Amino acid sequence: MASGPVIQNLGLMPYRQAWQLQQDIHARVVAGETEHILLVEHPAVITLGRRPDNTRNLLAAPEDLARLGVELVESDRGGDITFHGPGQIVAYPIIRLADHQLSISGYVHHLEKTVIAALAEIGIAGHTDPAAVGVWVRQKDTPAKICAIGVRIRRSVTLHGLALNVTTDLSWFDLIVPCGIADRRPTSIQQVLGGGPVDSAAILQVLQRHLLAAFSR
Repeated sequence: MASGPVIQNLGLMPYRQAWQLQQDIHARVVAGETEHILLVEHPAVITLGRRPDNTRNLLAAPEDLARLGVELVESDRGGDITFHGPGQIVAYPIIRLADHQLSISGYVHHLEKTVIAALAEIGIAGHTDPAAVGVWVRQKDTPAKICAIGVRIRRSVTLHGLALNVTTDLSWFDLIVPCGIADRRPTSIQQVLGGGPVDSAAILQVLQRHLLAAFSR
């Protein structure tokens, strides 16, 4: 009989609190307990990856972030700078790579393919870019990032994950150079679909189902 990870929908949760929960579950998964996938929405927060000089793509001054109520967190994930906030689905798979016969790069590509499959179900054609991690769509003949990916592997178990823009206010990304890529703008499901109302709960269910299928065995 196939088995899969436990899915937990955390709702709205501050980034640091979710990060601590990841750490706690990670320790249990390393010890052999059931794998997890956490789904969460964060209040406005800018996170920095582990790259040297990781503030070089932060465009806002500390006082501007304070005025806007945007937290700044130095994370231990891979990748560059990104934004999390309202209208964005963040997924943190905490899985054992060996159980799924995945390398680190294979895991990242697996996440990309999973998001692309979920987007296809709602009528959006996503694609990868060999020069840039994440999931992209064509917008006015220019690639636009709809889903950012940044992970960490510790003791062969994954942490962090992906952030899919659903109804995200894209002006938040003006505070940073998203993922360090200056000539490509982020987009959202809502923008790609024309800017009208979006059923975020239904999209969450679609992504959840594809993630569960991706890591079931």
